[in-house]
Amino acid sequence: MGAGTGMDPAASAEPRPLALLPLLLLPLLLPGGAAGLEVQRKFVSPTPTNNFALDGPGSRVYLAAVNRLFQLSGGELALQAEAAVGPVLDSPLCHAPQLPQASCEHPKVLTNNYNKILQPDPEQGVLVVCGSIYQGLCQLRSMANISAVAVRFPPGGSDPLAVFPSMLNVAANHPNASTVGLLLRRGSGGGGGARLLVAATYTGFGSPFFPRNSSLEDHRFENTPEIAIRALNARGDLAKLFTFDINPSDDNIFKIKQGAKARHKLSFVRAFLQRSRRPYAYLALNSEANAVDKESPSHSLLARICLGDAAEATLNGSGEPKKLTESYIQLGLRCGGAADAFTRLVSVFPARAAWGAPAEEELLFGVFERVGAGGGRPHSALCVFRFAEIEETIRAARNSCFVSPAAGMVAVLDSVVQGTGPACEKRNIQLQPEQLDCGAAHLQHPLAIVNPITATPIFTYNGLTAVAVASVNNYTVVFLGTASGGLLKINLDSAMRVVSRRSISVAYGEPVHPIMQFDPSDPTYLYLMTSYQMTRVKVAACEQYSTCAECLAAADAYCGWCTMETRCSLQHECMNFTEANFWASASEGVQQCPSMTILEPEINTDKENPVLIIQINGTIPNLNGTNISCDYGNNIRTVARVAGDYANQFIYCSLLPRQKYPAFPKDQDHVTVKTALRVNGKNIIQANFTIYDCKRTGNIYPKRACTRCLSTKWKCYWCPSRYMCVSNHSWCEDALQMRVRPALVASIDGGAELQNALAVVLQLLSSLPQETTLECHFGMERTFEARWVNSSAVECVHVLLHTSEKSHLFPINLQLKDRPDRFIDSPEMMTVEVYNCATGSADCSQCLGREDLGHRCVWSESSSSCRLSTESPLPSDVCPAPEIKKIEPLRGPLEGGTLLTIQGRNLGRRFSDIQGAIRIGSVPCVPLPDRYIVSETIVCQTGMAQEVFADVVTVNVSREGKSRERYSYVLPMVQSIAPQNGPKAGGTRVTIRGSWLDVGSELRVLVNSSKQCTDLSRNDSTITCSMPSAELTTAVRICVQFESRSCASHSITFKYEKNPIVTDINPKKSQISGGRIITVEGRGFELIQNASMVVRGIGREQTSCKVHTDTVITCPSPAASNITAGSKPASVDFYLNGRLYTDDHPVLDEEMYPEEALHISKFSLEYYADPQFFTAKKEKWIKHHPGEPLTLVIHKEPDNLGLESSEYQVKIGLISCEIQIVSDKVIHCSVNESLSTSERQLPVTIQVGKFNYTIAMLHLGGGETAIIVSIVICSILLVLSVVALFVFCTKSRRAERYWQKTLLQMEEMESQIREEIRKGFAELQTDMTDLTKELNRSQGIPFLEYKHFVTRTFFPKCSSLYEECYILPSQQLSSQVGSQVQETHPLLVGEWKIPESCRPNMEEGISLFSTLLNNKHFLIVFVHALEQQKDFAVRDRCNLASLLTIALHGKLEYYTSIMKDLLVDLIDASASKNPKLMLRRTESVVEKMLTNWMSICMYSYLRETVGEPLFMLYCAIKQQMEKGPIDAITGEARYTLNEEWLLRENIEAKPRNLNVSFQGCGMDSLSVRAMDTDTLSQVKEKILEAFCKNIPYSQWPRVEDVDLEWFATSTDSYILRDLDDTSVVEDGRKKLNTLAHYKIPEGASLAMSLSDKKDGRSVLNLCYVLHQVLPTDESVEHKKSHRQSHRKKVLPEIYLTRLLSTKGTLQKFLDDLFKAILSIQDDKPPVAVKYFFDFLEEQAEKRGITDPDTMHIWKTNSLPLRFWVNILKNPQFVFDIDKTDHIDACLSVIAQAFIDACSLSDLQLGKDSPTNKLLYAKEIPEYRKIVQRYYKQIHDMPPLSEQEMNAHLAEESRKYRNEFNTNVAMAEIYKYAKRYRSQIMAALDSNPTTKRTQLQHKFEQVIALMEDNIYECCSEA
Repeated sequence: MGAGTGMDPAASAEPRPLALLPLLLLPLLLPGGAAGLEVQRKFVSPTPTNNFALDGPGSRVYLAAVNRLFQLSGGELALQAEAAVGPVLDSPLCHAPQLPQASCEHPKVLTNNYNKILQPDPEQGVLVVCGSIYQGLCQLRSMANISAVAVRFPPGGSDPLAVFPSMLNVAANHPNASTVGLLLRRGSGGGGGARLLVAATYTGFGSPFFPRNSSLEDHRFENTPEIAIRALNARGDLAKLFTFDINPSDDNIFKIKQGAKARHKLSFVRAFLQRSRRPYAYLALNSEANAVDKESPSHSLLARICLGDAAEATLNGSGEPKKLTESYIQLGLRCGGAADAFTRLVSVFPARAAWGAPAEEELLFGVFERVGAGGGRPHSALCVFRFAEIEETIRAARNSCFVSPAAGMVAVLDSVVQGTGPACEKRNIQLQPEQLDCGAAHLQHPLAIVNPITATPIFTYNGLTAVAVASVNNYTVVFLGTASGGLLKINLDSAMRVVSRRSISVAYGEPVHPIMQFDPSDPTYLYLMTSYQMTRVKVAACEQYSTCAECLAAADAYCGWCTMETRCSLQHECMNFTEANFWASASEGVQQCPSMTILEPEINTDKENPVLIIQINGTIPNLNGTNISCDYGNNIRTVARVAGDYANQFIYCSLLPRQKYPAFPKDQDHVTVKTALRVNGKNIIQANFTIYDCKRTGNIYPKRACTRCLSTKWKCYWCPSRYMCVSNHSWCEDALQMRVRPALVASIDGGAELQNALAVVLQLLSSLPQETTLECHFGMERTFEARWVNSSAVECVHVLLHTSEKSHLFPINLQLKDRPDRFIDSPEMMTVEVYNCATGSADCSQCLGREDLGHRCVWSESSSSCRLSTESPLPSDVCPAPEIKKIEPLRGPLEGGTLLTIQGRNLGRRFSDIQGAIRIGSVPCVPLPDRYIVSETIVCQTGMAQEVFADVVTVNVSREGKSRERYSYVLPMVQSIAPQNGPKAGGTRVTIRGSWLDVGSELRVLVNSSKQCTDLSRNDSTITCSMPSAELTTAVRICVQFESRSCASHSITFKYEKNPIVTDINPKKSQISGGRIITVEGRGFELIQNASMVVRGIGREQTSCKVHTDTVITCPSPAASNITAGSKPASVDFYLNGRLYTDDHPVLDEEMYPEEALHISKFSLEYYADPQFFTAKKEKWIKHHPGEPLTLVIHKEPDNLGLESSEYQVKIGLISCEIQIVSDKVIHCSVNESLSTSERQLPVTIQVGKFNYTIAMLHLGGGETAIIVSIVICSILLVLSVVALFVFCTKSRRAERYWQKTLLQMEEMESQIREEIRKGFAELQTDMTDLTKELNRSQGIPFLEYKHFVTRTFFPKCSSLYEECYILPSQQLSSQVGSQVQETHPLLVGEWKIPESCRPNMEEGISLFSTLLNNKHFLIVFVHALEQQKDFAVRDRCNLASLLTIALHGKLEYYTSIMKDLLVDLIDASASKNPKLMLRRTESVVEKMLTNWMSICMYSYLRETVGEPLFMLYCAIKQQMEKGPIDAITGEARYTLNEEWLLRENIEAKPRNLNVSFQGCGMDSLSVRAMDTDTLSQVKEKILEAFCKNIPYSQWPRVEDVDLEWFATSTDSYILRDLDDTSVVEDGRKKLNTLAHYKIPEGASLAMSLSDKKDGRSVLNLCYVLHQVLPTDESVEHKKSHRQSHRKKVLPEIYLTRLLSTKGTLQKFLDDLFKAILSIQDDKPPVAVKYFFDFLEEQAEKRGITDPDTMHIWKTNSLPLRFWVNILKNPQFVFDIDKTDHIDACLSVIAQAFIDACSLSDLQLGKDSPTNKLLYAKEIPEYRKIVQRYYKQIHDMPPLSEQEMNAHLAEESRKYRNEFNTNVAMAEIYKYAKRYRSQIMAALDSNPTTKRTQLQHKFEQVIALMEDNIYECCSEA
């Protein structure tokens, strides 16, 4: 846990703002594609970091930086606490101020505090923090909260301790001096045994750290040893805190004598504990002593001190504890050979690992470096040492010193104050093992072993700074930090060989601190620290490997394959990783990857019940007991079972069903199927197998079916008798196999010249009966007759083939004439070549040259054409002489080698014709065969000429042809090169001058005969190219080489100079906008032709620089992107002559990986925010009178840029303002010239680089009086002109005005029409189905109770809760909002209100009347008798039917039988007339009884199935209407389904979201959406709906009972009303106030409250108000005047598209409703529907009615039209809701669509049809199909028995037994009986059954009882 300061403390300690530190991870650091590591968390420090420490149990990270301490959480690196520990006033020559007795005369300055020791002591709960200030003072801070000091030392107070400097001066007091610390613990329990081992570099007088020019007064001289063990008992006696461990007289220290300090400059690397046979403390350090010094011949040292009770309790002769120096021994560590050793130790890490043997042992890993001569990053290496070897070397050394001295092996350190001094001497003693290990007081000490332990580097690299090691899964994993901020991970095998390596960028350009530590609680994370940040790195990024092969091949020790999860993971991340074969490590090799082998991978498609046998390979656990299957994809799986033992697991798996075989690809006889083994729901391994089909093998190759069949790799057999390829030889008896040898290629000519047909002879190998009739098939349906020549030959006769191409190959096959689909096999493709001489033969040579192709062509000179030769053999024609049209190039060098291109005609028939036939004068030109095009083009290479000349090119092919142009041989000359020198980095653009430099076909410019000059361009006199780089500074020869021959220049040289050196850039800051001139200083700049500057990571572009002198370049800074002002400086690079500028450094090691040999710039640029400027008073306008002097004072905000006055540029317009004074806050500038300009306003701009900002506008004033006078005169003249012209223009302007007005009106109307059509189209095209998302009701659907449903359905005229038919209790709205309000109806259960004196007789009369009504005969006669009365109106009939339903509700079986009997009578009456009209209307009692019966029976179905979609449709209509404006007076709306209610004006309505509070309905405040066109009543309705949405409508407050108040400001509020004093009068009417009228903004706050005002409220007089449109009953005159007002109407029909928009929005809800009504749930319709439809069919069958249309109409009239339409139009029968007239109109359109869907008549619709029918015309046919299917499904179901129906009816009666007051219903029925008493009596008398049962007498008794009582009761009253 030691903490050294191995950073570069020279780095600035200037703090950086913590919040402004983005991590600049530049992509060019390390390859990140396969990093193998992952940065998990980072914490960025504002100042350079020094040390860090981990608190394992507390899961905390402590980070020490310059002047700051941070306490971070372990996993997240989140800041928990921080403390500032500097800077302080201090001097290295003064004692700490905690020593009050010590005064100091030296001046103190503000000094940064660099942390030196950071050591946690968990047992005491303290954190030891030592810094560089106050001579290395330490603090003890609380580990729980580092901002608090746990133990104050020195304590101070009234009784101060005696404190000595040695107790305070603990650490080194200089930023660059090293200090390491280590916590030691002696014994157990408490802090009594706690000690602190401290090793610090000497910084006193004589050291390079001591202040120069100072006196000898150094207070650290006597008090600070190099090594000391100090007491650290924070809970004990503070007087002993930090004292040397034993006692002051014999300190436990290691201190070098003052005279020897110069020879022993110790720099400490790390202190660590190592427990072997006994506990040791090791110190790793470097000594800068002379190599010849006998005490310390090695530079890298390892020192050991013995610890522990065993060593320290031993008493020597004097009886005192052992001193530190007694056991001290040091030995050298050398990494590499003596000649090339890496001499300086950088970082060490002790670890257990295996090296050369399976068992792990204690090893020490160290990073060493060797600083190269040329600077740059030092070479470094990793070496490993065995602790066993170290311990054995120490024992041997002590033995050689005291027992058997060996010369030169060990020396005594006589330079140590506490040492014994003399050299080793032999003693006649036997050393005990403890003395061999730890020495003794009587033995010489301390010791130094002369010869170092040597190790061979196992890994070399440049710039290693840190090492950490872990042993994982048989690998040793070494993590190496680099100086460039990278982290390497190398995996070593047991022989310490590198098997894999990965790298990651942690912090670009920031060296990694030498100490890295693994997380104590999770060793898969590594903590490391760079210059400015603390980082937690995950040691492996296994998830980047997607397959097992990738995972294990990566050879990453941490990563392995988790088989059952099919992923690459860390071992502990895999479930069951402790069990066998669940996780495969990389050390096991890729061969251990889980896989499966299908033992029979080729399966015939005809095989019966195939089974896959799968062998399991690799790392797979035992699958017994798991859920396994074979997965074929597409959710196809088959059951699998495990067989075999655990070592050899086999899986038996059924193949997928044949019907699920994948389709065979086209032209393929097999298909590859992928199958995976699925274990516990996851596919873990997979393999492929093949399904093949022999039949397809033959079918795919019909012309070679047999050959393909027998040669395929599948097990296929050829069946000649069936001409089929089969998979089973038992299917075929014969086994004939035929082979056909391909015939010789026959050549014929095709085309226009073909006169005679050709015969083609084919040879057959196998016998075939000659009586077989064959045909020759030439492809593409070309068949010709085949004739047998003999038993083995067939001749194709009369073959006639054509081609328009130069040549065409026709395939030829033999086929059976009677079976054209069967072919005679030909193992190889046979072809016939048909050629056309006329095509592709433009001249004689091309024509005759075709002879080589076997083409018989001859050239006709007369016709200049190529034709077929009819002679045999061919005549040997001679072609005309070659004709050369063009040669290129026209010049070439004397040495030849130029590629000369010759183009023309008749340039030879073949290449052999032109060999040796081409010459330039007498010089031959050798043709190139691969570039020759017959007769047309020759490319030849020119020969060498002896002298300069020019001549024609000749081609001699039997005749000679000459070129018109001459080819010239010339001698190119090179004269000079400029510039003649350049940097060795290359990139210099040189120009070579000479003559004839553009000749030849190829040119190269060679540098030193090896490298080429690139980017070459040339003309006749110059060559320009870019020079390559060179290794040395020397002059090199430049060779200009033509055609790869000798050089054309011998004396031209170019000198490579030293590269330019950039030493510094200034300024080092820039504004974000860029453009600041950066001066680049250095030398050698005269060699630079062009330079550019780039800022890595954040610079937007590369900027071009300007070279001024040999030492100065200026570059504008690029603009920055993705940057926060004040962040970390960004790296700056320069490109000089196009090459990246780098410091010269030696060649890297061979082991250096090229992708990591990366450039790191040493320059940086810090970006700050652009400067801010403003005028003195921050005004935007500045007045100025022309002619007066102008001085501007510009203020600026303070910034960190440090701008010079020359960097500011101020302009007024285009005129520069001369800057005179510049300070931090103010800029003064003045303008001397005149600002006279035609423009009255000029911008004042200030420019800094590319940042350009307009501060204000300069307004040029003056001459106002003259301007005013001019304006007055002009105005008078203008008025006079107008008056003079007025009379003349009046008439003409009146006419013109009228015409223009008409035009304007037409244009306005056209514009409005266009706009409305566009809006309508947009609404039609916009998908508005998101209404579904909005309709998410949180509450249940407000169903009415059954009794209210019944009363509203039976008595619809009394359906409104607020009508007088119902009695409502008074509502106290202020207190009872949301309370249950009971709806009452006379027929509902309650007291029958009659006088008590009349009650007995009336109850007896009603009881007797009830008995009569329960008599079937009486009731039927009673109903018929009433229906025969003319004054018994339809309303009375409906009322009677409903009263009967209520009265008989308890006996629904009886009621149903009465209804059926009455229906039979109705059917009989209708059948004789027009049966289709039955049940069409409700004109009889039985029809209303049927309606009521359906309502009762369908209620449950309505509530359970249809209720929700019906309610959603209602809500959707309401919500869609409220999306647009609604006129409060007329009810018209933008969105509707009914044309009559369509708002036919273009009214712009914008939504407003209002924040409303209302103390009611269970909620306090809500956001309510309204339209700005809404009246205040409409807004209140929407607010009430939002607040009371969970409450039935009948319990809502009324709109007129609430007030709405708007809080415009915190103090002002307004009561909002529809009409008030602010209302606008329009067209003689008051206009209702809206949200827009009150100008209520978005998000306004409103409050609604219940009104307590019962009077003074004016009712709206609808005759004198309007909202958005005038009511439709206005007079024509009023309309006319209204149109002429500012609100103009357009053609109203254009708004009809809005109906379609609304329809589209509601379509889904309508479809859902119709589907619910017309579908059968669970294959079981409502019982009543099935029962009644069967009844109708039975009645029709009895009467011989077979017309299906009649049955359809009867069913439609009885259910959809009688019940469903009623419900659709009246949802308030079912729900407690508010149905407005407008919603009623929309529901009427939907109901009409439902009616049309149930109708059978075809609708004849046209443009004049009503829109209510047109709207759903397209959907009606589809709905009709649904209705018919619904009727058919019900018809097809088994019939219901009477018992089932009666049971259902009895259940319904029982369910609602006591809901209704039947006595009241009876009393109401009796009123009809009384009214038609005589008619009923007559009917009873005339009916034989009733007469026989004397029912008329019982009826008279009822009347007597009732009438007497009524008379008596009335008389009493």
